[in-house]
Amino acid sequence: MPSINRNHFGDRLFETIRRKENFLCLGIDPHLDLIPKVFQKKIKITHTIYSKNNIKIVENFCIKLIETIADLVPVIKLQIAFFEQLGPEGFKLLSRLCHLIKGKNIICIIDCKRGDIGSTNNGYANAFFSKSSPYPCDAITINPWLGIETLYAFEKYIPKFGLFILVHTSNPGAKDLQEQITIGNKKIYEILIDKLNPIINKNVGKNNLSSIGIVTGATYPTELKLIRKKLLHAPFLIPGYGKQGGSIDDAKLGLLPDEKNKNKFNSGIINSSRGLCFPICANNCNDIKSWKKEIYKNLEDNISSLFI
Repeated sequence: MPSINRNHFGDRLFETIRRKENFLCLGIDPHLDLIPKVFQKKIKITHTIYSKNNIKIVENFCIKLIETIADLVPVIKLQIAFFEQLGPEGFKLLSRLCHLIKGKNIICIIDCKRGDIGSTNNGYANAFFSKSSPYPCDAITINPWLGIETLYAFEKYIPKFGLFILVHTSNPGAKDLQEQITIGNKKIYEILIDKLNPIINKNVGKNNLSSIGIVTGATYPTELKLIRKKLLHAPFLIPGYGKQGGSIDDAKLGLLPDEKNKNKFNSGIINSSRGLCFPICANNCNDIKSWKKEIYKNLEDNISSLFI
């Protein structure tokens, strides 16, 4: 199998999905109230969110989760909020997990939804993509609703690194602004698509996939299908599958067939967080070995279901 192109995020993502033979993204959202009891035998989760107990338990949980599933998933997405709430030690843990994920040749995305202007955004870009980054990742999520200039600070790091831009999100409130009709009879998210298309096409790699991607939810399948028709070269990060109500068939509308690999789906990733991190089958395990076994089997089952 050919080596992965390390200097273009779109190529790196495409080739990693092809190599792992699935397009599932494991979203690590370590909800304190969902962490199984097997991780709380010696110490317990406390109601004081920023506490030594919570930091230690989250660290143990995340590391064991990554070690358990490393050979299966092509992509891991870390939700920064769950680490930020744990104070400076939480950010240190985020840094450690980024290094761990990268060391296992898994695509690492930090879901931080950054988006600002000028020097502020330069700080964000340096934090995640510079050579001295404490959080070495492959891509981050971007909130573009301050304008297209929110992307400018990241241009010097593209196409080696990737951006996933919020276009049509999976939450019910997406309709409040994103679907509002403008004077030109276009919805606001459609105007954003028109502005993003040239930037996306400018950064296309050898696999016909750009390093500039978008976020669009499986909970809005009609919009997802429409957006994919308009953005043929953008990698899609698709939340909303599973606990949020989006079906597998809905989520697959954002993917494209890989003609050189038996038309298996590629060009995007379907994210699942709670369904993979906290499956019911693993919640009541009495030891870590049994928990790992259930986590692995649940992930295998989810991957298999994607190809039905």
